[in-house]
Amino acid sequence: MAQTLAQLQSHFAHSGSVQWIGLRPQKRADILEVHSANVTPEDGLVGDRYQGRDRKRQVTLIQVEHIAVMAALTGVSDLHPGMLRRNIAVSGINLLALKDKRFAIGGAVLEFTGLCHPCSHMETVLGVGGYNAMRGHGGINATVIEGGLIAVGSSVAAIPADPAA
Repeated sequence: MAQTLAQLQSHFAHSGSVQWIGLRPQKRADILEVHSANVTPEDGLVGDRYQGRDRKRQVTLIQVEHIAVMAALTGVSDLHPGMLRRNIAVSGINLLALKDKRFAIGGAVLEFTGLCHPCSHMETVLGVGGYNAMRGHGGINATVIEGGLIAVGSSVAAIPADPAA
């Protein structure tokens, strides 16, 4: 029997993992690379400039696999996650497949709130065409549902929807 689209969208080959974490202390300031960070529903990512400001953008995540694509499109061979101004770089799970889902990451539960589009600063960081190279690869925004510790190496996994909901 054929599966429904909702059933197909609930299946993941395996969980992903956190590869990198960065805090943005101020606008355009250098990213502070950390091994772990706390998140809370009230404040989002503790120590980040967006802390407590915008519930829909409490945490930004980017796909490590997409960084290679952006490097190829811009010619920036040493593209590092911190250059892209996101908080968490993950590998092994398709972040876009988390759309409209909650997911566990380390000891926290986050919820997808939208795509994280590039800003004009990417033209400066990545060179001419950097903004367009990042379009579609900018990652996702998330809000914190349950606080906890997120560390490099933490698992990232979709939480199955409640069938009673």
